[in-house]
Amino acid sequence: METPAVALVRTPLYPLHVAAGAKMVPFAGHEMPVQYSGLRKEHEAVRTAVGLFDVSHMGELWFSGAGAKDFLQHQLAGDLDKAAPGRALYTCLLNEQGGIVEDLLVYGFEDRFLLVVNASNRETVVRRFEAALPSDVAFDDESDRTALLALQGPASDAVMQAVGLDLRQLKYYHHREASLCGVPVLIGATGYTGERGFELYVPADKAAMVWSILMEAGKPHGIVPCGLGARDTLRLEKGFCLHGNDIDADHTPVEAGLGWTVGWKTDFIGKDAIVGQKAAGPETRLVAFRMKGRGIPRNGYAIVNEVSEAIGTVTSGTQSPSLGEAIGLGYVPAAAAAKGSTLWIAIRDKQIEAEVVSLPFL
Repeated sequence: METPAVALVRTPLYPLHVAAGAKMVPFAGHEMPVQYSGLRKEHEAVRTAVGLFDVSHMGELWFSGAGAKDFLQHQLAGDLDKAAPGRALYTCLLNEQGGIVEDLLVYGFEDRFLLVVNASNRETVVRRFEAALPSDVAFDDESDRTALLALQGPASDAVMQAVGLDLRQLKYYHHREASLCGVPVLIGATGYTGERGFELYVPADKAAMVWSILMEAGKPHGIVPCGLGARDTLRLEKGFCLHGNDIDADHTPVEAGLGWTVGWKTDFIGKDAIVGQKAAGPETRLVAFRMKGRGIPRNGYAIVNEVSEAIGTVTSGTQSPSLGEAIGLGYVPAAAAAKGSTLWIAIRDKQIEAEVVSLPFL
């Protein structure tokens, strides 16, 4: 008996994507645009001008009440004091073994917190929070009522000025509430591309209007709609981790090079497991590498040593549009993780030489 197909969720912007000729693909239970005019063109637009992404598949979880900060501080590895009103924090939710259940953003307000989580992990994260929620904390999952647009690139400020919002003083990892043509929006300078830009949280029923306004205002600045393909190459060039590829519940922030996201003086679930690992040094590390021979590394490819023994696995890899060379991330033993070390990537029936490098690539 065949298993019935699971219906994909469509964001409020789906009709606009189809009308613009986007190639739609399944992603984290959603039907999302992977590209419009082509990955390279979209990638270059974000690096040199401006691009607009639909990332409405992300989850938005709100916490309020007298105990909200203490509750989240125990649940999350980061220092919640860094999510002061008007500021944002990138950190992780860990399991008891220190593995990364989720990486997320925390937006701080005077009387509440917003957590932005990955679509693929939303249900898992919600179940965990609901199971532990104390009586003095109110929780609201607004994911289905919220759309998220990401305006990214050096011309982002000019586009926002064209719609009546001067955000030039909004610093990286800060946020503010505003009105865009009568629509209430939360704007965060917390993009995933490494470029200047903004993430706009808008009511789902206003998403199409806001998208159209931004696309029209961006025309003089070379704006293009961008898909998940460009989002992936952009984030990888900057060394940003993707949950499910580069980080997961089997790897800790110490192994992944994300120790900087941890509030080591705070108490949180999973702390005991990673304090010792930090002190002793992890046995395995996530490294960045660039290919020295011809070949593009892909998720799941084996990383081998000089005698062809498998020592690790590629977690992310691509041909970098900006650099014109193949790059990747992967876990290897700590002894093989030093900058300048040589690795080999098993690509089909060949083993292609690669060099461990520092992040970011670009």
